[in-house]
Amino acid sequence: MPGRLKPSRHGELDRIGRRVLSCFLDLTAFSCAVLVAFELRFDGALPAQILHPMFLAMFVWAGLQSAAFIGFRVSSDHWRHTSMYDAARVLVASLAGSIAGVLVILMLLGPWSIPRSVYVLDWLLASLFTLGGRMAVRVAITARMLIRNEGQLTRTVIYGAGSAGLALILELRQNESLKCDVIGLIDDNLRKANLNLHGKKVLGTGKNLGALVRKHSVKKVLIAIPSATGQQMVRILKYALEAKVEYQTVPSLGELIHDAELGKQVRNVAVEDLLGRNPVRLDQRAIWERIQGKVVMVTGAAGSIGSEICRQIAPFRPLALIGFDEAETPLFQIDRELRKAFPHLVFHPEIGNITHPDNVRRVMQKFQPSIVYHAAAYKHVPMMERHVFAAVENNIFGTWQVALAAAKYGVEDFVMISTDKAVRPTSIMGATKRVAELVIRALQQETGTRFVAVRFGNVLGSNGSVVPIFKEQIAAGGPVTVTHPEMTRYFMTIPEASQLVLQAFSMGNGGEVFVLDMGEPVKIVDLARNLILLSGLQPDRDIKIQFSGVRPGEKIFEELNLKDECLIPTAHTKIKSFVSHFDVDARQIGARLRDLRRIVDMQDVSGLALILKELVPDYNPTSRLLSEALKLASDRSGNTAWPDTTRYGERTVETRLSSSVLMN
Repeated sequence: MPGRLKPSRHGELDRIGRRVLSCFLDLTAFSCAVLVAFELRFDGALPAQILHPMFLAMFVWAGLQSAAFIGFRVSSDHWRHTSMYDAARVLVASLAGSIAGVLVILMLLGPWSIPRSVYVLDWLLASLFTLGGRMAVRVAITARMLIRNEGQLTRTVIYGAGSAGLALILELRQNESLKCDVIGLIDDNLRKANLNLHGKKVLGTGKNLGALVRKHSVKKVLIAIPSATGQQMVRILKYALEAKVEYQTVPSLGELIHDAELGKQVRNVAVEDLLGRNPVRLDQRAIWERIQGKVVMVTGAAGSIGSEICRQIAPFRPLALIGFDEAETPLFQIDRELRKAFPHLVFHPEIGNITHPDNVRRVMQKFQPSIVYHAAAYKHVPMMERHVFAAVENNIFGTWQVALAAAKYGVEDFVMISTDKAVRPTSIMGATKRVAELVIRALQQETGTRFVAVRFGNVLGSNGSVVPIFKEQIAAGGPVTVTHPEMTRYFMTIPEASQLVLQAFSMGNGGEVFVLDMGEPVKIVDLARNLILLSGLQPDRDIKIQFSGVRPGEKIFEELNLKDECLIPTAHTKIKSFVSHFDVDARQIGARLRDLRRIVDMQDVSGLALILKELVPDYNPTSRLLSEALKLASDRSGNTAWPDTTRYGERTVETRLSSSVLMN
């Protein structure tokens, strides 16, 4: 079979040699079992007439039990890895061979030639000798490993006395390369206190970790609780830091599926562990059916989300994948990465800007994609408050151009990446993304393309996101700057976000807005403290946390859906679908976009504030934007009226907007 690894001749001979030796030792154990069984039955004084039946029984039993061991593949096992499962197989195989031997002996010698107690004694002794031999080998190898590594092993405590902790004990015993000397376990379940599991005692709870570290000179803690919530991981992390001991964690069940060797997957604790998020499980078949053999285009392919979407798409065997972006260097890098990881993937890196219609139409016409993932957008809230027209150009008109081209060139499915900031937006970025949602909903009514949007919250580790910024500040010695002590956000990982996009596409019929069940929102200040803890430092002692104030356009709390959007269940338990009762008039949207085009060309801030308010009635412009708009309007008309605004928390809520001023 092409590409399949063939064992070397030396390795094959070694394997055959071990199997032959195993069969010989088992045969010897069965023969000895028969002899000892007869000796025990007759108290060491064997009568002369029993010798012939005994040797015949030895020949029959040894032969049939050996055959049973070969048939049950017991003889092919590595004795050093003998487990309870292997012990059960040994007992069953021995019993099968013993019963077969009894039947043959009865046919050959009759029912009264051998005492019946010998039948039972032989099976018990055969099982004891074969199992004992295997366990002796395992104990000898473990002892040899301990002697060889004496002084090199790291004294270790396993946090978690569940199934993962017990599996880790066995792996650490057998895997010489891990070099861990397990002193014992700790578990927060008081009912497990003082239990002895796999020869290791449960020494106490997490609160006792500091005392145990000092008493037993422990150097490392392995956290073996794959199902731990974010709060549990934070608490365990604090115990480890207070005890001044190194810590690592074992992966979740989803990670273990790809590799059964638990010990090899022990890794450092990551910020994702502290959020307690379980990986999303995809309906692989549905995605495969929609992507395989299709040409797929990803805009913003050089960005954090766009590049991850490309990685997630690649295994589903698209006919070709087009990565469209104007950022040359990161597009070059994702091209190299995909070619190396997926040699059979046809990937076309295309340079272009979504706001230039000719760029978009050229690529669409050349490759004729069936599926478009639209991830290109400006996303930084404070930056877009300073560059409002750039946000409109990219997020609204860019989406409009890509969507129009998709409809013109027969794209079957169009998936737009949106954001939770589009819900009751207080920023230009959120408002433009909300208008982009309205744009594709309007086109849904006019074309045959299926248009859907996918909303999600903040993405951990994406370019310019809060986690890399916090890490830079921690590395510099602080302080870590947080805007507000009550600031909360929904978080998800980059792979989660990208997988949601793929899953939503496979379920969409057109016009839906999909949202992942993102769990509970996280306080940004808690995230900052957890990252400081992960760095092995103490918040407010080693690294200070400073509050810098809410920036223009930011909200204290984010929301996932609008009041007029009703929840519709989907086939995926982690994904919600929102459909709005608010009808989008395609002709009205088109007219407003033409008005918006003129406003952008004129760089009219006041006109921009007004038209965005009309398109998104629950949009609350920031005081800064309103000030600029009204100042511009005042300069033009001589009217010095100012809007009446009310501050609620840190969010600017417009209560009266002077339309007479903004209309000038």
